Amino acid sequence: MATILLTGFEPFGGEEANPSWNAVRAVRDSWSGPGTVHAVELPVDFRGLDAVLLDAFERYQPDVVICTGLAGGNADIAVERIAINVKDPGVPDNAGYLPVDEPVDEDGPAAYFSTLPIKPIVARLAEDGIPARVSDSAGTYTCNYVFYRLMRALAELRPHAIGGFVHVPYELAQAVGSVRPRPSMSHETITRAIALAATTALESLEQRLDTAVGLT
Repeated sequence: MATILLTGFEPFGGEEANPSWNAVRAVRDSWSGPGTVHAVELPVDFRGLDAVLLDAFERYQPDVVICTGLAGGNADIAVERIAINVKDPGVPDNAGYLPVDEPVDEDGPAAYFSTLPIKPIVARLAEDGIPARVSDSAGTYTCNYVFYRLMRALAELRPHAIGGFVHVPYELAQAVGSVRPRPSMSHETITRAIALAATTALESLEQRLDTAVGLT
């Protein structure tokens, strides 16, 4: 039985909730598919992220990892293609740290590509009526940071596993009463999108393993 690890972020920027954590927690609590789903809340803290992520790796030994985060301003689900080796967020993290043009990893490559089936995930969501797209920029804040660190950890610690990053919009409740218009999506739709992404990723992993067995 495969193990799926989902992560979302704690609130930041004055918000009381983060839809990414709300969604992955809901997927964990309602999961009825194959395998086991674990959900971990990550800090919006460059210096504290590694310990939480690596602890989850050690504890759960995941086969599929989908990290998620909020992309305020997005109206759709953005399945990220690439993580880049830079920290340059423009605003401080929740601990007050503001790196400028710093590498995520001084010894790491310039970028890592997601190993999730990104286009099949987007197609699966579209079939379900959920707006989604492949994104070529995860930004330079903690979302990109954890995406990069995830892919390096997978390469070094779980080479058979697959993983990547998905950005979600604000929830509808966060758009109500906002001074400026906020594109948003219902909590239920975001949750379903993450569940479908996890299902598609798990199917892709199983097909890959079946092919590998057939070649031996």
